[in-house]
Amino acid sequence: MPLDAFVTGAVETSLNQLLKDDADSQRRLARLRGKVISVTLNEFNKTLYFVFSHQIDVLAGFEGEVDCQLALNLTVLPELRQQANLTQLIKADKLALDGDLQLAQHFSTLLSGLKPDVEEKLSQYTGDVVAHTLVSSVKSGSRFIRQGVKNRQRDLAEVITEEWQLLPQPLEMVHFYDQVDDLKSDVARFEARLNQLLER
Repeated sequence: MPLDAFVTGAVETSLNQLLKDDADSQRRLARLRGKVISVTLNEFNKTLYFVFSHQIDVLAGFEGEVDCQLALNLTVLPELRQQANLTQLIKADKLALDGDLQLAQHFSTLLSGLKPDVEEKLSQYTGDVVAHTLVSSVKSGSRFIRQGVKNRQRDLAEVITEEWQLLPQPLEMVHFYDQVDDLKSDVARFEARLNQLLER
């Protein structure tokens, strides 16, 4: 099986399963019916085409007219789920959009509503207590890891600025900027005084 077919099949199956699990998804999907949106992932130079009907078809190639084209990096993909982020992403050059902005917003709204209930799915195989325990453990583990990463980043910043002194501390930067501003003012005064003397 070619890689493109595998990726599009996996994305399509996942999205349509999430649509089935969400009662409000058909209402959100109705706004997109008959439309085609292309999403280009810059890192891979690959484009996925999302064709909307009563479900979502994901294709690796499309010959017809595309209603909206999006191009973005893979890291931006999670932010696409927040409709409010679209204009900020466009202004920050993290998202290139060609076509109907409202269509992109409807797509974002559809994605934001697709939240998998992992605990519910897992409970069908393991039972409620085991599923709840596993999901809670994974959530607390991920919080622990995120906190650990934040702590390491903070520690590294302190080592770089205070111990190794490779970078100046924030107060040193502010003091430097103040000195630069003072120097600019002194130069401007000197220039004005010099011009006055030369005009005499």
